[in-house]
Amino acid sequence: MAADTSVEILQKVLENEILQTTKVVEEHLDAEMQKLDQMDEDELERLKQRRLEALKKAKQQKQEWLSKGHGEYREIPSERDFFQEVKESKNVVCHFYRDTTFRCQIMDKHLTVLAKKHVETKFLKLNAEKSPFLCERLRIKVIPTLALIKDGKSQDYVVGFTDLGNTDDFTTETLEWRLGCADIINYSGNLMEPPFQNQKKFGTSFTKLEKKTIRGKKYDSDSDDD
Repeated sequence: MAADTSVEILQKVLENEILQTTKVVEEHLDAEMQKLDQMDEDELERLKQRRLEALKKAKQQKQEWLSKGHGEYREIPSERDFFQEVKESKNVVCHFYRDTTFRCQIMDKHLTVLAKKHVETKFLKLNAEKSPFLCERLRIKVIPTLALIKDGKSQDYVVGFTDLGNTDDFTTETLEWRLGCADIINYSGNLMEPPFQNQKKFGTSFTKLEKKTIRGKKYDSDSDDD
């Protein structure tokens, strides 16, 4: 009997919350409709023109990004190309990889998806073994590492899978969230709520990793298969 009463109380609480939410939405819509009703034809035309200008500007910006190689995840052949690429784009994600490291292939898969979704950011990959000077300059030791470059300067690093839950099965959304934390992409989600599939397993926070010192020209691998 007590259990039935508790269920009824819970149902009433949920119904009340739904009604309150619906009321707030309706009031907001009513206010917007009232604003539109109060506008004269000139005001409506100006509003229309502003929106068209915003759409035109956004389209032009996207075309500019695409002309600079945004919108696709691609490999650059040399260190010289790296400096040119980061010079012409505000936000760049560069994956320093190695052919024999399996986890680099996992990273490739997610970056391919994100490059198409976040056209505002350039996504690149560079073979670490063919870019010793750059790896030393950026203090890259663990493979894979993502160097997050803003305005031509290294802002942050995603080293291995540590910030992604320490698992090979992290989701694209998890990597997207991590890049959003570095403000290297336009992230629309809640940065305070990581999209981990299993909060207990992955935890709810990440540690911003410091740059590590190079020891010779050998790179540590975050993968267990080599």
